[in-house]
This record gives sequence, structure tokens and C-alpha cells, in this order.
Amino acid sequence: MRYPDLEIDLLRAFVAVADSGGFSAAAPLVGRSQSAVSQKVLRLEGILGQRMFDRNSRSIGLTLEGEKLLAAARQMIEFNDKVVRELREPKVEGTLRLAISEDAIPRQLPSILASFASAYPRVQVDVTTGLSCNLVAAFDEGRFDAVIAKKDRTSQRGKTIWREALTWMASSDFAIDAKPIRLVMLPIPCTYRALMIERLSQANLDWRVSCTASSLLGAQAAVEGGLGVTALGRSFLGRGMRVLTTEEGWPALPQMEIVILSDGTQTTELVRPLVHFLTDNLVVTGDDAPEHIGRGISYLHS
Repeated sequence: MRYPDLEIDLLRAFVAVADSGGFSAAAPLVGRSQSAVSQKVLRLEGILGQRMFDRNSRSIGLTLEGEKLLAAARQMIEFNDKVVRELREPKVEGTLRLAISEDAIPRQLPSILASFASAYPRVQVDVTTGLSCNLVAAFDEGRFDAVIAKKDRTSQRGKTIWREALTWMASSDFAIDAKPIRLVMLPIPCTYRALMIERLSQANLDWRVSCTASSLLGAQAAVEGGLGVTALGRSFLGRGMRVLTTEEGWPALPQMEIVILSDGTQTTELVRPLVHFLTDNLVVTGDDAPEHIGRGISYLHS
């Protein structure tokens, strides 16, 4: 018996919906409209004769058959992309000195880099992590080929690959009426530090520094331990923490942007596939999710 073919395009739409949790969120991931994504999933369900998702007015979840298909769909997409990449792209090899800010896409980046290493086994990626300000300074000194870091509000350097809402956050049992406001900060010249001071001062709110942490993990631990309030991307909200909202009197914060800087010389062919990997694989989840920039991104010298 000859079975119908499963089109990669339909599988991409299915995986995007499963990863993002909805048809609207999946649309920018595959560069299609919400209705087009819905139609692709319906076509896939028609081919298989099974429903892949349980749909209701509030949520969408995988059926048992959908869960079975998801792992196989990922493998089929990965194999398809591997074959096309090997035939269409030149052989990429060399050493890429990559620096990654601690606050750059914390949950997804390690797995994406692992996939990149698997897809490009001839590329050795030497990764250094740290605070954005320190890494960008080292990049300017020629110590790195590319840097993934927070965008400096005073600079237009780099190509944006990720946007996320900044939020005030504190421990779950934070005393909202405590005055002055105790702040957990990273060292100067951290842009979050300057932003917190700016917004609180504009709102005429008294504050003091209760803790200066040398790392992002240290700042998270200090906040979760009740030492004070800080401002970070929403994805850094820990289980023992909660968001402080504008309805509670906290000043509004802008979005944070993550950019990639590159030197644009001999490492161009190493950085280009990395940019593509990042923009293809960063996934948006939840109502307050970061913004996925999309596959249409082009390589840009810093």
C-alpha cells in the first residue's frame, strides 16, 4: 500500500503551533498568516486522518496522535534541512569566538547552539559568557568574532534577533509598601541599572541600592531571597518571584532587545549560519512572550 507523502511545509506549521501554543503565535515563526497556518494543519490532519490538536476557545493542546507525530516531525524537518544545507551551502569550517550575554535568551540558547554544532561539525564554537557591557568592550578590542548581547539604548549597532518586555520583579512575598524601594542591581555601566534609576526618579519614587550583584544569576538569587526589586526580561522570572505591575504604581518599562554583533571580515561565513539558526529556532511562548524576529533576517556587519 502506498501512503501519501507528508509535506515538510505542513510539518513546519504543525511544529510551530505545538511549540508556540497557538496558531497566531505560530504565524510569524513560519512566515505565514494565521489562517494559512490553520489550513496547513488541517491539511496535515486530513492526510493522517487524525486530529493533531485539541482545540477550545481558550487553549490548544496536542492530542495523543499529535504527541506521537511531534518527535518524528522534528526529525524529518531536521533531516530535510541537513540535506538541503549540505547541497546548497559551501562547506563551513573554522573557529568562531562567540560571546553571549547572560541575559540573552536564557532558556533556548544552549539547545540552539548544540543543534548548530551538530549541523556544522567543522565549526568549533568557543563560547564566553558574561555581562553585556564587558563582552561588547572585549569585542571592540578584537577578542571575539561575534557577540550576542543587550542592545545599548544609545547605539544602533548590531542586528536585533530577539525582543522581550522588561518587567519589575520581586520575591513572591515582597512588601509592596516598603519605602524607600530597595533595588538589586548589576554593576555600572549596566543599562538596566541606569534605566531603573531613570524610571523611578521620573516617577518621584525614593530608592536605595540594597544589593549589587556581579552576575545575572546573583541578581536573580538576591531578588528571590527578598533583598529587593530589579528589572529584567520577563523570561528571567523565577518560581519564587512575581511581576510588579503598573497598576501597582510601578513605572512602565520598555522592551529589551538582543542583538548580534559581528566583525564582518573572515568570519562572515561562520556568523551567517549562526544568525540563521537563531532566527529559525527562537520560539515564542505565552501571552507575554518575547517577540520572534523571523527568518527574513539578513546578515549585517556591526
